[in-house]
Amino acid sequence: MKYIFTTSVLFILSALLFTSAAQTVTLDYYFNHEVHKNKSGQEERFHYLWEDRASSGFSIFGDAFKNAGAKLNSLDEAPDAGNLKATNIYIIVDPDTKKESPNPNYIEEKDIAAIEKWVKAGGVLVMMANDSANVELPHFNHLAARFGMHFNDDLQNHVTNDNHFQDGGVVTKGNPIFKTADEIFMKDACSISIAGPAKAGLKNSNGAVIIAIAKYGKGTVFAVGDPWLYNEYTNGRLPATYENKKAANDVANWLLKQVPK
Repeated sequence: MKYIFTTSVLFILSALLFTSAAQTVTLDYYFNHEVHKNKSGQEERFHYLWEDRASSGFSIFGDAFKNAGAKLNSLDEAPDAGNLKATNIYIIVDPDTKKESPNPNYIEEKDIAAIEKWVKAGGVLVMMANDSANVELPHFNHLAARFGMHFNDDLQNHVTNDNHFQDGGVVTKGNPIFKTADEIFMKDACSISIAGPAKAGLKNSNGAVIIAIAKYGKGTVFAVGDPWLYNEYTNGRLPATYENKKAANDVANWLLKQVPK
């Protein structure tokens, strides 16, 4: 009887620890692996990194997840069943072209199979593209196709210079993803074609889908045509009418709510 009681207590404690554990948000550092030389002339990583607090970084978006109770992680190797098992949300941003990296890591079939299986089991995948001149779309689209999505070779919300911010504005008021942001700024994005399980999450004033969502098995896929939540567009530089920092919090909270209980 003593053994049964002890086992029951351990089971309950384990369950409580599991349910209260912070969700893990992992940012890809493998398909996006840009480097540049710092002031000392040494090569260093940059662009869309959690730890980068410059305009090129994702530190503000990362803070949004942390403020919501999540913990951050990064993955600098190809995704597989083992390393994806350790995360709840996996974000792939702007995979490298040969212009950005001499030897880019393309998204291959084995990567797609691992990611698809992980999503089906309950993972939340975030795919952030870019205009086609600045992202490797062909392989990225092989992954997107598994979920009824296709990033198009076009240019939405084109902004020629900072005197025409209004060309990048998108109304989000009343959108279920954006609980607090009424209008956002997203410039030079690509549109997304949708089919099958994919649905429109947000359209611009032209009616083009710039955010798409798909429920796939127990998981969720969130795709957007631009890496628009990096620090340059969430650090207060934009006119006050554009609420990208609020949007970062909205998106982070929405994504965390998609993780199965």
